[in-house]
Amino acid sequence: MKITTWNVNSLAARLQHVLDWTAANPVDVLCLQELKLTDDKFPLDALREAGYGYCAVFGQKTYNGVAVMSRAPLRDTVKNIVGFEDDNSRVLSVTLDTPAGELRLVNGYFVNGQAPGTEKFDYKMSWLRGLRDYVREELAHHPRLVLLGDFNIAPEDRDSFDPVGLKETIHHTTEERDHFRKLLELGLVDSFRLFEQPEKSYSWWDYRMLGYQKNRGLRIDHILVSEAVKPLVKGCSIDRAPRKWKQPSDHAPVTVELDLVIPAQAGTQGGEVPGSPQPGLF
Repeated sequence: MKITTWNVNSLAARLQHVLDWTAANPVDVLCLQELKLTDDKFPLDALREAGYGYCAVFGQKTYNGVAVMSRAPLRDTVKNIVGFEDDNSRVLSVTLDTPAGELRLVNGYFVNGQAPGTEKFDYKMSWLRGLRDYVREELAHHPRLVLLGDFNIAPEDRDSFDPVGLKETIHHTTEERDHFRKLLELGLVDSFRLFEQPEKSYSWWDYRMLGYQKNRGLRIDHILVSEAVKPLVKGCSIDRAPRKWKQPSDHAPVTVELDLVIPAQAGTQGGEVPGSPQPGLF
């Protein structure tokens, strides 16, 4: 089973990129962030034709928005962080059933935070505390869990092109990195770091100042897996190729491969999940 996270920075603008990439990389589950569109504008028909018959969507106009596209049925959809009041569409949790048991996916578009000392940074800190409490509860009920998305945190110096010059700036602050570490302390593992990786491996590059061409990037898109999932991880990689395309997202897709399979019937039928659809689940 292959699961990918990708901040597409507007699904309307990047839909063809998603279709082209999934045609070449037919992953089983694709978790998107920064949809920048409402649920009614979600291109469900195009994605079903691409083989993703099941989509959970939590959209928002102009900003934010997350979705999970799957070849297998999804259930038990939860929007945002339970117990944390938030008007922004940032978190979408779903359960995927496999022949070996259920797998819980928590797809998040983490708060950017703007700059230390601002109200937006304070919001990021409180949001991260709320997320940690939520993930702790989710783990108690779902031992096999994957937390993935755009974290807007470069957890270590090696995840930044300029760790000295950018020290204590947004994405690099001690506070943000502490929150990332506390997520790991819940019993999660950074799947990318389970394997030897090329130096200067990044998932985001600024559009300005030839950021991609000069590899002035950050690794801020992550896939964390629970201890129960860790033995199933076969690989994790960043695909830089879409960042070279015309009018790309500033993020690259990150994929984890698990030693699991989706149900045999998955991908052979489109349409709604049997039974009464849940809000945002098509």
